[in-house]
Amino acid sequence: MFQNFSVLSSPETGKDRVARLRGKFDGHGIDAFIIPRADEFQGEYVPASAARLQWLTGFTGSAGACVVTRNEAFIFVDGRYTTQVRIQADMDVFQPMDLVDNPPPEWITANAPAGMRIGYDPWLHTTGEVARLEKAAKSAGAMLVAVSSNPLDAVWDDRPALPVGRVSIQSRDHAGKLAHDKIAEIDAAVTAKKADAFVMTDPSSVAWAFNIRGADVPHTPHPLARAIFQPGQRPQLFIENAKLRIEEKAYLTQLSDLKAPEGFAAALGSLGRSAAKVLVDPALTPKAIATAITEAGGRLVEDSDPARLPRAVKNTVEIAGSQRAHLVDGAAMVTFLAWLDREQPGSLDEITVAKTLEATRSRIGQSHQLPLKDVSFETISGAGPNGAIIHYRVNEQTNRKLQAGELFLLDSGGQYVSGTTDITRTVAIGTPTDEMRRFFTLVLKGMIAISVARFPENTKGSELDPLARIALWKAGADFGHGTGHGVGSYLSVHEGPQSISRRGTQALLPGMILSNEPGYYREGAFGIRIENLIYVHEPRAIEGGDKPMLGFETLTLCPIDRRLVEPTLLTEEEHAWLNAYHARVRHELTPMLESAEDRAWLDAATAPL
Repeated sequence: MFQNFSVLSSPETGKDRVARLRGKFDGHGIDAFIIPRADEFQGEYVPASAARLQWLTGFTGSAGACVVTRNEAFIFVDGRYTTQVRIQADMDVFQPMDLVDNPPPEWITANAPAGMRIGYDPWLHTTGEVARLEKAAKSAGAMLVAVSSNPLDAVWDDRPALPVGRVSIQSRDHAGKLAHDKIAEIDAAVTAKKADAFVMTDPSSVAWAFNIRGADVPHTPHPLARAIFQPGQRPQLFIENAKLRIEEKAYLTQLSDLKAPEGFAAALGSLGRSAAKVLVDPALTPKAIATAITEAGGRLVEDSDPARLPRAVKNTVEIAGSQRAHLVDGAAMVTFLAWLDREQPGSLDEITVAKTLEATRSRIGQSHQLPLKDVSFETISGAGPNGAIIHYRVNEQTNRKLQAGELFLLDSGGQYVSGTTDITRTVAIGTPTDEMRRFFTLVLKGMIAISVARFPENTKGSELDPLARIALWKAGADFGHGTGHGVGSYLSVHEGPQSISRRGTQALLPGMILSNEPGYYREGAFGIRIENLIYVHEPRAIEGGDKPMLGFETLTLCPIDRRLVEPTLLTEEEHAWLNAYHARVRHELTPMLESAEDRAWLDAATAPL
């Protein structure tokens, strides 16, 4: 199994751990300390050795922060986690705050008393974040203080060891482009930005640039590594030797100068002394790195990581690989859903279902010569009211039966060497209520609206986001997460800069893969989400139109539960889209299925509405 369901934290530990952290304040000359969710590599998913926010608070979500003062503690989460945080963190110790509307900088501006010294670990905050925190502290008359060592680490007695996951080579057959060519493009971009060097701090960019994958972080196959690029010279790659076998070491030695991570600080100092201008991405680079460069005499050029956008725009080989991954994943999903439908309500629990799905993905992947390398995130297996917890993680304490008359929300995905998948299906257990069918159909209308959207070049994700919400808005409802996030190519299931959300400022470009996942969540009752992955296609002419338009192609292949659709709420176009999608699912997946019983189930599940 690539995931476990043990209880990872307990609210009861928060009080003692916060007290022990406060006990270190005087030694650092601080009155408060900020604990972010990020690690030293600024990744969304962090190794166990860097799960500081979880250790302190009990909160296991993928985004958040905590501010501990001498007398109070505040935990900041977004709309996905408002229910979860109240379950996992001790509400007598931590006060929940809105990470979007009232993030730590705004909280500091409004609440920090004059003279307060607010500590932070400069390895855990980007230069952009620190700039916002410094501005907030200054406006409040407080002071932001970079600590030389993290006080939380000093009281974390059982901290796990640093990861040393093995590195693998991502062949050109899957990457679509040689690493040598990618490195040349990065060097050219550094020169174009009038910089002498570039410090690459994003492990996903390192994985993409060198055509390697890793196993340091749960469910995200990138190695925790950094690189320095200087046009005209070989790049320096800072990576633990223990992660490399003979073949990988020989491959990387042809592309770069391999260096131990312990030498990174010295290399930054040397870079600062020798390079007049050093490119760093302020949204990705820890403040400690920027400080090391400037203190050595270097000047910063703050601009986006030159690998970030090329990584997001998939080439034809990567798109074809994603299509292959979704074909195999779709066969696994249908096999699983057919099994689920045959089981009696009340006979299964959330953990059993999640384990069965992972086992099915593994078996189907092997049978189609595309082995499952990992799940792309921990499966969200939410029955009844647990489905209303947007990023619910089932464990042995919360494990719930799938009961008749309830909805079951299943958000899952797989990591295959040819691509990354992410799919959500909400299914009826027994007979759904009219209210469930109504809201499911409203969510479906939003998903279809994104699927069929046509839009001009330079359209941003924020401009499309309302299309997924308008049916819900008209019904007086909404959902508290973005409509879609970017997805990597056998990399992170959450990839920027592209998104379909209120904050989606990146123009959508051909080749970008995104999720399409509107939802509706009624706390204490049920949750609904329908998710397909889509990619942006090249501009196409529209009959009678003035100019070609971009649009989306759907990658995900899996039936949408017809029992939950209220046909009278669908327009003629929406009705036609659903029937056409189901016809395609049936046509492409039927040859992939192993049993006549599963093929018969697929026929029924994709019958015209």
